[in-house]
Amino acid sequence: MRIILLFSCVATLITAINIKADTYDEIPTISPTATYVTDEGEEENSNMSGNAPLVGRFQANPQNVGEYSANYEWRFTIDGESTPYLTRYEENTEYTFTKAGTHNIVVYATFINGNDTIAYTQEYWDEIGPMRVTISESKLEMPNAFSPNGDGINDIYKAKDGYQSIIEFHAYIFNRWGQKLYEWDDPAGGWDGKYNGKDVKQGVYFVLVKAKGADGRTFNIRRDVNLLRGYTEESGTSTTE
Repeated sequence: MRIILLFSCVATLITAINIKADTYDEIPTISPTATYVTDEGEEENSNMSGNAPLVGRFQANPQNVGEYSANYEWRFTIDGESTPYLTRYEENTEYTFTKAGTHNIVVYATFINGNDTIAYTQEYWDEIGPMRVTISESKLEMPNAFSPNGDGINDIYKAKDGYQSIIEFHAYIFNRWGQKLYEWDDPAGGWDGKYNGKDVKQGVYFVLVKAKGADGRTFNIRRDVNLLRGYTEESGTSTTE
């Protein structure tokens, strides 16, 4: 029986068996890749930094498998920890990252043909380094005013630009009497200043936001919201309607 452990571009024979030079052309190989789904579309890269939730699609990309039977083991760990928080046994896998921090992803591949076993294990990844995903700490802020006057500027009441790694979100708008006028569950969404399809009056309203970040941080935001329907960005003034 011979066992070949691959940890670089060249195979190293663990047992004392000579291998012909042209044998390397017949040895199964892997070329792991990762594709991430972002707001801009799909991006292929070994390393990625972004906000949660972030979808990663990982492929082992085996070649020269031939008559070998293949086994795969994907391991996901947090930087600084050795025990995987997730293990998958498939050639390709997909995972949604929701926890802040740096995640290391490797795939162990074993190819068996009779008495021959070829394995890409930890030594292989020590040589090339794992695929890494870094999820940012969470951030969320809500503004205290908006001006739904149809000028295309600040017409929607929503989270301030720059929010990041928010994995749970729910917001409610109330009037001064505590009546709920609107709610939404996506930080990219917001309120257009209407209730039952009609414009509400200019004035002070109230927002309640309950959210959770990828780092475990919770957000309980309560604040007044000034609806300035006659306000224009150009003049910086507001007229009472």
